[in-house]
Amino acid sequence: MPVPHDQPRSIDRRVRVQGAPVDSYPALPPEAGRGSVRRITVVGEEILSHPCREVTEFGTPELSALIDDMFRTMYVADGAGLAANQVGVDLRLFVYDCPDDRGIRHVGHIINPVLDQPDAGRRRLIDDFEGCLSVPGAAMAVPRTDRAVARGFDKDGAPLVIEGTGYFARCLQHETDHLLGHTYIDRLSKRDRRDALRQMEDRRADVFAQREAKSAGLAR
Repeated sequence: MPVPHDQPRSIDRRVRVQGAPVDSYPALPPEAGRGSVRRITVVGEEILSHPCREVTEFGTPELSALIDDMFRTMYVADGAGLAANQVGVDLRLFVYDCPDDRGIRHVGHIINPVLDQPDAGRRRLIDDFEGCLSVPGAAMAVPRTDRAVARGFDKDGAPLVIEGTGYFARCLQHETDHLLGHTYIDRLSKRDRRDALRQMEDRRADVFAQREAKSAGLAR
C-alpha cells in the first residue's frame, strides 16, 4: 500500500513499534537495513487471488529473513504496508510502516492476523483514495472503516494486538485483504476496476523505474 502524501499535525508523535510507543526510532527500520529486495507480484498473478496459509513455525531464521526482506522491499517501493503474497510467499504475514491521521507513525509486522472492526451501529465508513504496490500507478476511492484492530502474533509467537485509526486502519484492512486473496480493486465496481487497470498500464513503467532507482541508491 503506498504512503499518503499529506498528514495532519500530530499531538503525540512517538512512534509505535509493534503497537508500543518508543521515544526514538530511525527513519529506515532496522529490518530494511538487513533485508534484500524481492520482486513484487502484480495483480493477475495467482498467488494474489487465494487465501494464504497460516504460519505454523515461529522463531525461525527463515521467518526473520522474510520479514527483513519485506521491509526492504516495501521501503524501496515507497509503501506503507506489504503482505507476504506480494513478494510471492504464501503465508499469512504482513509488515507496515504507516502513519495514522494524527501523524503517529506505526511500524511492525503481524502474523496470522484476524481483523476486528466496529459493530455496524458504531461503524463509520470513509471513502478515500487507495493504491497498492501490486497495482502499480493506480489509485481509486475505496470505502473503509475508520477504526480497525488486528489480532495475531509476532515472529516469535508472542500475541499481538495492533489498533489503527484513520489511514492506519485502512492499511490494516488493506493488508488483511491481501492475505484473504483480495486486492483493493476487488472492492470496486466493474467500471472503476477497468479504470484502475488502465491507470496501471499507463504508469507502471514509471513506477518500476522509480523502484529500480531507489533500490540502486540504497545499495550504495
